[in-house]
Amino acid sequence: MSTDGWRVFGTYGADRDPGNVHGKTALGRALEDALERMITEGGIKSPVTTRRGLRARMRYLTTHQGGPAALADAGVTATAATLRAWTKGARRPRPANAEAIDTAYWNLRARNVLANPGALKQHLNNNGRGTAVEIHPVNQDVVVPSRRRDNLRMRRLQVRYIWDDAVDALAAGNEAALADIWDDVIAELDSDWGAYTYVSHIGLGA
Repeated sequence: MSTDGWRVFGTYGADRDPGNVHGKTALGRALEDALERMITEGGIKSPVTTRRGLRARMRYLTTHQGGPAALADAGVTATAATLRAWTKGARRPRPANAEAIDTAYWNLRARNVLANPGALKQHLNNNGRGTAVEIHPVNQDVVVPSRRRDNLRMRRLQVRYIWDDAVDALAAGNEAALADIWDDVIAELDSDWGAYTYVSHIGLGA
């Protein structure tokens, strides 16, 4: 694509692929993906159908604030005695209740992780080493052939210092701030930066 095509996105057809988006949008999605990985990868690995997995979930739900509400929201109406028996492993819940316990656990874990953005910031800052960012260029198959650029490729940068602001912008839904942050990231690409204002995907190595 020509320089004009980057400045006025879609001039030569790049907007015909809905996967081609502004970097601020792709960055927000990448941050959400990183957050989801924190929720799932840091959670209990044993299935709720095992004694160990059930007890671990019940301990979490009975020792963290909001646990009883999470159980109720998931449809668990068991008595306090039954909840204690499940937590001790003395009794096993029916399959429907086991599924509801699993739902309650993941919902509560997600809420607790989302309420602590500092953990994601620390993860991305990586003790000052930052996080690798993979930048995938727009899909040019939809671009007018004469305006395509053959030299666009996936770029990889080790990005530092922006993560506190990026997580805050995501939490606040501040797209303008994410756009400014993305401009800072692609500035590292020197003269090529304009070609990565819009991208098809951003991946975080975190």
